[in-house]
Amino acid sequence: MNQQALSSFIWSVADLLRGDYKQADYGKVILPFTVLRRLDCVLEPTKDAVLAEHAAKTAQSMNPEPFLLRKAGQTFYNTSKLDMRKLMGDQDNIAQNLFVYIQAFSPDVRDIFERFEFAAQVDRLAKAACFIK
Repeated sequence: MNQQALSSFIWSVADLLRGDYKQADYGKVILPFTVLRRLDCVLEPTKDAVLAEHAAKTAQSMNPEPFLLRKAGQTFYNTSKLDMRKLMGDQDNIAQNLFVYIQAFSPDVRDIFERFEFAAQVDRLAKAACFIK
């Protein structure tokens, strides 16, 4: 996505928020979603390997975390079969699926989203029907 397309996308999100959020509060939504998208992109190349490793180590009753970190090639991982594309493809369940997706991240990433108070923002968006296209 080029700079112009990204800018247009962010402003389209801002348009969705009008009425439900004050302009000063846009960052409460846009920043966590931007971080989430970035994390999703970083993990995309290793997603299948991480899921396979998670299944294998869980079946062996082993602590999978060190193996998942190695497979992800990062200091974090996600064990959900969901990703941003799948989340967007299921508009009817997006709020619930977002919660599931966030909970599947490694503890440090979950802590980031807790500090963003992301669950409260997702609830607020869902109540305002901002997830519906």
